[in-house]
Formats: sequence, structure tokens, C-alpha cells
Amino acid sequence: MKWRRDIAPPVLLVVILGLGWYFVAKVSGLSSFVLPSPLDVIRAGWETRDLLLEATGTTLLATAIGLVLALVAGIGLAALVDFWPLARRALYPLLVVSQTIQILAIAPILVIWFGFGLAPTVSIVVLFCFFPLTISTADGLSSADPELIALFRAMGANRKQIWRMIRLPSALPSFFTGLRMAVTYSVVAATIGEWVGGAPGLGLYLLRSK
Repeated sequence: MKWRRDIAPPVLLVVILGLGWYFVAKVSGLSSFVLPSPLDVIRAGWETRDLLLEATGTTLLATAIGLVLALVAGIGLAALVDFWPLARRALYPLLVVSQTIQILAIAPILVIWFGFGLAPTVSIVVLFCFFPLTISTADGLSSADPELIALFRAMGANRKQIWRMIRLPSALPSFFTGLRMAVTYSVVAATIGEWVGGAPGLGLYLLRSK
């Protein structure tokens, strides 16, 4: 069956990696603090399951809020850049250059601005996710077929109709590519925000477990 062909390879790979991890942990001679075995990790997770579940829920809440805000801001700015050529020339280079800024370097500043708690964590998630969403969506909007746009204009379509029926659908593949990257970044960003800002969640849980 098709689902077996899709599921079997990753499950088999996970089993092989788990067995390899267990073997290396047992024969390497390293302490369990440096290299715990999979069984040690599972046992520790079960013993602290209540605290771990609570921390996971807090992290996922910050992740969800930050991702939604990044979606709204990113799509809105991408639409502005597409509608207004001057905004594209002014903002697009800054968006690209902003990718070189280390978020970890400005994370303490966000803690100073917003204080400890959920706000700095959400702001870090927004900063991590905002730029990939904006750039990918803006590139997708500008990649619409010019011949199809010319055809619609010849048929009397106005700018809003062209944007809604041509540019927006053509941007969906790029948008979902950016969304996939943003979702990947969001959990890491939330954990970093909690780690730096001391907010309850997986980041603080990891910090206290050292």
C-alpha cells in the first residue's frame, strides 16, 4: 500500500539511528550527562512529564502568536511592496540586508524593551518569521506571467482584478515555501526567546536543566 511505502522508510531510518545512538552511548564510555542513551532520555522525559508538558504548551502558545503576527505583517508588507513600486525599491534591499542581522544579538534589547514574559518571546518569533514570509511572498507576487497579465488587461481587467486573479494565485507556491521556513524557525525562535528572557517554556526548562 502507498501509505506503507511512504511511512516505512522514515520509521526504519529512525529505528536505525536510535539503535546507533544507543550503541554509541553504551560503548563510548562517556557519562550519561554528556551522551545519554535514548532510554535515558525517554525515562527522564517520563519522570518530568508534567513540567515538560507545561513548558511545551507555553512555548507553543508563544510560537502560535508570533507566527500569526508574522503572517499578517509579512503578507501585508509584501502586498504593499507589490502594489507600490517605490516601496519595493525602498524596502526590498533593507529586507534582504536584514537577514544578515543576528537575532541573538538584539534579543537582550527586546527583553529590556518589553520586559520578562511572553512579549519578548513573541517579538523574537515575529522577527525570525517575518522576513522569510515577506520576501518569499513578494517574490511570488512579482513572478506572475506577464503575458497572462497583458491578456487580462486587454480584456479590460483593472489592477485589483489582475492582482486577485493572477498575482495572488501565482504567489502561493512561494508563500508556502516561506511559510514552511517560518514554521521551522518559529519553535527555535520561541525557545531562544525564553532562554534569553527567562520566560516560562522549553527555553527556561533547558536552561534550568543544566
